[in-house]
Amino acid sequence: MSLVAHDEVRQAESILSGPAALRDFPDWFGERQRQAWEQFESLPSPTRKDQPWRFSSVDLLDLSPFKVRGILTDDQRDEILEQSRGLDDVAARLIFAGDQLIQRDVVSDQLQQRRVIFQPLERAMVEHAELFRKHFMSNPAPLGSAKFAALHQALVSSGTFLYIPRGVEIELPIEIFHWLHGENASAFPHLLLVADELAKVTVIESFRSLDRQLPGFACGVNDLIAGPGAKITYVCAQVFGENVRALQMNTTTVDHDASALSLNLHLGAKYSRFESLSRLTGEGARSDLLAVSVADGTQEFDARTLQDHACPHTTSDLLYKNALTDRARNIFGGLIRVEPHAHFTDAYQKVRNLLLSDDAEANSMPGLEILADNVRCSHGATSGQVDEEELFYLRSRGIPPAVAKQLIVAGFLNEVIARLDQPAIEDYLQKLIEQKFAHRL
Repeated sequence: MSLVAHDEVRQAESILSGPAALRDFPDWFGERQRQAWEQFESLPSPTRKDQPWRFSSVDLLDLSPFKVRGILTDDQRDEILEQSRGLDDVAARLIFAGDQLIQRDVVSDQLQQRRVIFQPLERAMVEHAELFRKHFMSNPAPLGSAKFAALHQALVSSGTFLYIPRGVEIELPIEIFHWLHGENASAFPHLLLVADELAKVTVIESFRSLDRQLPGFACGVNDLIAGPGAKITYVCAQVFGENVRALQMNTTTVDHDASALSLNLHLGAKYSRFESLSRLTGEGARSDLLAVSVADGTQEFDARTLQDHACPHTTSDLLYKNALTDRARNIFGGLIRVEPHAHFTDAYQKVRNLLLSDDAEANSMPGLEILADNVRCSHGATSGQVDEEELFYLRSRGIPPAVAKQLIVAGFLNEVIARLDQPAIEDYLQKLIEQKFAHRL
C-alpha cells in the first residue's frame, strides 16, 4: 500500500486503532510509539474512585467517536491562517491544523544566526536526535493521566521543538497555534522547549477550534526545561470549541538559579483537564504557576498540580483564579511536596473561586507533604460570590448588571494576568476573556 493510500485509510480510523504502521520516523521513535500504545492499552481507564480523578466527570472521556485525522480543505487552511494572529510582534510562529504543520514563520533572522532551533518534531528527532531523545517525554505523568500520556506518545506525529543556546535571549515572544478542524477531529499537540544556561524565552500557545460547535478531542504534552540561570515564560490560551474534550500534561524542570513562569488561560472546551508538574532540581530555582479560568454553561475545568522541591533554597508560588457561572464546575487538586534535605524551601499555593450563580460548583483540594526542616509553606482555597456592594456601586452608575459582573470578574482575574509583566500578552489574554463574556451580553 502506498503512503498516500495508507493515509487515506487512516482518515476514517478511530484513534483507538493505534499508531500508524507507516510513518517516516526513525526506528527508535517508532518502537517507543509501539511500546506507548501497549502501555495505553494495559492501563485502566480512570474512575471517580481514583483519588487523582476525584470529582471529575470521567464519563466525558469516551474516546471511541474521535478520528485520527481530518481532511483540510483549501478554504479551511486559508481561514486558519487568517485567524492565527494573536500578537502583532513575534520572533517566530508555527501553525498546526490537527497534527499537520501548515505554516512556519521565522520573523527574526537573528534566530538562525544565534543557533536557535525552532522546528517541527519530525525534523528535530532526525537532525538533533541526541538532544531530542534526552528530553522527549523523559518524565512520568504522576498526576493521574499516565494512560493519556501513553496515548499521546503513541499517536503524536508533529509538534514543536525549541532549543535556545547558552546565553541567548529572545526578546520577542514565539507564538504557536493548534487548531481542531472537522467533526470528531483529534489532535496531539506537543511542545519540547529546552533553554540552555542563561537563556531567556517567552512562548505563547493558542488552542482553538475552526468550528466551535463540532465535537473534538485534544491530548497535549509540554516539556519545559530551564537550564542553570535560564528564564522561561510560557503562556497557554485554551479557547477550544464548546464540545471539545481536552487534556494537557505539563512538566517543568527548573535547574539552579533558573526560573520558569507558566500561565494557563482556560476559556473553551466542554471538559478540560490540565496537569502541571513543576520540579525544582537546583538550588535557587523558582517556579511560578498561574492559571485563570472562566467557565459557563456546563463546562468543567479540572486542574491537578504538583510543586516538587528536590533541592534546598528553592521557591514555588501557585495562584489559580476561577470564575464560574450557570452550572459550570471547577476542580483543583494540588500538592506541595518538599523532598528530604530540601531545606529552606519557600512554597505557596492559593486558589480562589468566584461563583457567579447558585448552581456553579468549585471543589478545591490543596495539600502539603513536607519531608524537610526549615521550610516556609502555605496553602489555601476560598470560594465566594460577587460582593453585592461592588455590584450596587456599578449599577448605581447606570452600568447594566451583566456588564457590571464582567467588570468585577475582570478585576478579580487581573491580579494573575498582571504577573506576566508583558503588556502585549496581557492585552491579548484580556481580549480573549472579553470575547468569552461578549456572547452572554
